[in-house]
Amino acid sequence: MSQHREFHDHMDTILPSPLRKGDTIGVISSSSPVASFCPRRLQRGVAELERRGFKVKLGTFAASRYKHTAGTVRQRIADLHAMFADKEVKAIICTIGGYNSNQLLEHIDYDLIRAHPKIFMGYSDSTVLLNAMFVKTGLVTYLGPAVLPQFGEPGGMLPFTWRHFEKVLMLPGDVEIDASGEWTDECVRWDENDDHPRAMYPNEGLKVLRSGSGSGRLIGGNIGSLLLLSGTSFMPSFRGAILCLEEDETETPASIDRLMMHVRHIGALKEIHGMIIGRAHGKQGFSPQDSFEDIILDACEGYSFPIVMNFDFGHTDPMLTLPIGGMCAMDTSGSPLLSISCAHA
Repeated sequence: MSQHREFHDHMDTILPSPLRKGDTIGVISSSSPVASFCPRRLQRGVAELERRGFKVKLGTFAASRYKHTAGTVRQRIADLHAMFADKEVKAIICTIGGYNSNQLLEHIDYDLIRAHPKIFMGYSDSTVLLNAMFVKTGLVTYLGPAVLPQFGEPGGMLPFTWRHFEKVLMLPGDVEIDASGEWTDECVRWDENDDHPRAMYPNEGLKVLRSGSGSGRLIGGNIGSLLLLSGTSFMPSFRGAILCLEEDETETPASIDRLMMHVRHIGALKEIHGMIIGRAHGKQGFSPQDSFEDIILDACEGYSFPIVMNFDFGHTDPMLTLPIGGMCAMDTSGSPLLSISCAHA
C-alpha cells in the first residue's frame, strides 16, 4: 500500500473528466462473483455499453471466482489499479456490489488514483469504495448503475437511468433531480428468466418527511456498507454534508431501525445539513404499523435538517447517478427538491 495523505480540505476536491461517446469504459468486479455465474448477463451489459457508443475493456479478473468473492484480494486490486493506470480508460464501472469490497481498502494505491483521476461508479457494497476513495484522494466518485443489474436489463438500460447517467457524467452544468414515472423491484433469475421486461409500477413521487433547505457535499449510499467504515480512517466527514441512504431487500424494519440508530449514535446527525432516502424495496416488509417513515423520524428525533424520501437510488430501478463528494442542494419549498453540481475537470 502506498503512503498517502487523507483528504481533509474540500478545496482539494478532484473532479474527473466528463465521459464522451467513443471513450473506453473499464469493467471490474470489486466484491461479488455474480459475473462468473451469469456470463450471458455480463455480455448483455457489455453490449449495452457498446450500443451506447463506448468501448469496453473487461478486467482480467472481472468474471473470476474465489470462494465467495470475484477473485482474490490481490486479483481484484490488480484489476482496479490496472484500470486507473490505463490511459485509454476514462471511466470504471463495477459489475455489481456484494459484501466484501472492504477487503480492498488497505491495499489500494490512493496515490495512483489521485495521479490518474477518472470516473468510478457502482452502488450497494461499492459504497465502501466510493466514500473511501473520496476521503483518501478527494476524487468525486459516483453512486449509480452497475453493469449487470442496470446495463444488463433486457432491451437495454431503462430510459430514466440512462438519462441521468448521461446528464451527470457526460453533460456540463447542474442537474435537477426529478422522480421517475414508474419503477420496479421485481427480482428475476439472471441467465434463466431475465429476457423479458420487468413489471413496472406507477411512482408516487418524492415524499417530504421534514421540510427545510440545506446544501453540502453528498456522501453515503447503502447504509449497511457505509457503516462498515465506522471507526476507520475511510469514513467521510459528516460535517455540513447531505447524507444519502438506502438499504437492500434483505433487510427488515427491525434491521433498518438498528442501522439508522447506528447512524445516530456515531454522531452523524449532529453534523449533516440534510438527508435523502432511497426508495424502499417491496420485500423489506414495511407496513402502516411499522413504517419506514416512522423509523427515519425516530432516529432523527431532536434534529431539524430536511428529509426527503423515495428517491430513485438503491436496490430498485430505475436509478439516478449521484456524485459522492459532489455539491448538492435541497429545498422542500419548491421544485426541484434536489439539485446536484455536475462540474467536471
